[in-house]
Amino acid sequence: MSARAKRKMTLGMMVGNRGFFPDHLARAGHQEMKAALETAGVDVIALTEAESKFGAVETRQEAARCAALFAGHREAIDGIVVTLPNFGDERAIAEALRLAGLHVPVLIQATPDTPSRMTIRDRRDSFCGKMSACNNLSQYGIPYSLTTLHTEQPQSDTFRKDIEWFLAVCRVVKGLRRLRIGAIGARPAAFNTVRYSEKILEANGISVETIDLSEVLGRIERMKDDASDAQQKLASIRRYVSTQGIPDGALLKMAKLGAVIDGWMKETEVAISAIQCWTSLEEYFGVVPCTVMSMMSNDGLSSACEVDIAGVVGMHALQLASETPSALLDWNNNYADDPNKAVCFHCSNLPKHFFKDVRMDFQEIIAGTVGKENTFGTCVGQVKAGPMSFARFSTDDRQGKIRGYLGEGAFTDDPLETFGGAGVVRIPFLQRLLRHICENGFEHHVAANFATVASAVHEATTRYLGWDVHWHRP
Repeated sequence: MSARAKRKMTLGMMVGNRGFFPDHLARAGHQEMKAALETAGVDVIALTEAESKFGAVETRQEAARCAALFAGHREAIDGIVVTLPNFGDERAIAEALRLAGLHVPVLIQATPDTPSRMTIRDRRDSFCGKMSACNNLSQYGIPYSLTTLHTEQPQSDTFRKDIEWFLAVCRVVKGLRRLRIGAIGARPAAFNTVRYSEKILEANGISVETIDLSEVLGRIERMKDDASDAQQKLASIRRYVSTQGIPDGALLKMAKLGAVIDGWMKETEVAISAIQCWTSLEEYFGVVPCTVMSMMSNDGLSSACEVDIAGVVGMHALQLASETPSALLDWNNNYADDPNKAVCFHCSNLPKHFFKDVRMDFQEIIAGTVGKENTFGTCVGQVKAGPMSFARFSTDDRQGKIRGYLGEGAFTDDPLETFGGAGVVRIPFLQRLLRHICENGFEHHVAANFATVASAVHEATTRYLGWDVHWHRP
């Protein structure tokens, strides 16, 4: 995926201290945690020893200084790590977070004691102090996350993995708050299943910017064949996928469509999109948008078909967590008689990242209606094998909330002879998941990603965004 989809992250670091526990542990803890975070590639914002005792937080005054420091870096800080090298002062921790008012994810870490160093000079009691800190944060209404183990060394492999997980949580939270989505065209009349509520999304900080398909086609009509934007996009398409056998005229149409969409997204500052396809573009423009959408998704700018706005939110959440491309697929077919396997399929606009091999072709389903010559532009091939996560979010108008489900499984190497972009997926207790989908009226579309990130997306959406999300676990 493009480097522009990745960025260096910044964490605030708060060191807890409590006077009648060994102070030198706070100084060492500050140094150890800062080193661990910097090793993870993170920029760290924390008090120094010139600003508080050992750069830690214990008094009301130190809490206020820490809060002011964090508030001054509000736009940069993605999350906060609270480290407890000793028991820590739970009030100061809670006060600092409340005064800063950043509303970002918070990770609570406590450093373990060593049995041979349990004298009054070296005993930490952070095992106990973590409970007190969490109790106070609960009283203050401040959500927080926990490490895998109750106590962990900052330099341990377990904590390194926890930081990777926490950074994914932070990316999802930041990426879904104040998200702008482009709705390109109207929902196809035959797809009631992708209806959604703009108002519920807006209440959750997600805005939808619309553009009528006629405006897109009008801009294309005004674009000259030799326009630099069109020619650059044409070259990008040829580099992206094999176009052997595809008419030059169809490729130029795709290039113009891509150039117009790229320009509109930049103008309106939308991050991701969902596009009308079935069957307006084929009938009245003469190509499918699949390759253009595949390229956007492969570049981290997730794009869903059938104007499935809620579906592209799921794609984006998984992409934010993994920093790799997501796809939107249909739960489409059973696979033989294996109750834990299914065929996931789309026509397809899957990102190249998903395929074993990929080539451009025509859309076989729509071709029977509008003619093969009007349906060039799909990316076809079999999905490669590997671990995957899936997610589906939906706006619930009756209850006025966002709800969803997510989980993990794997794409397999099982043979599959079909058209479009398709793969066999294996998910433990799949029948239980399918029953949940049907009983709760979820859509037939599901977002997928080649990464194991269900835990991070669940933590972000439930704990910090307040969505109602079911985690399908064996």
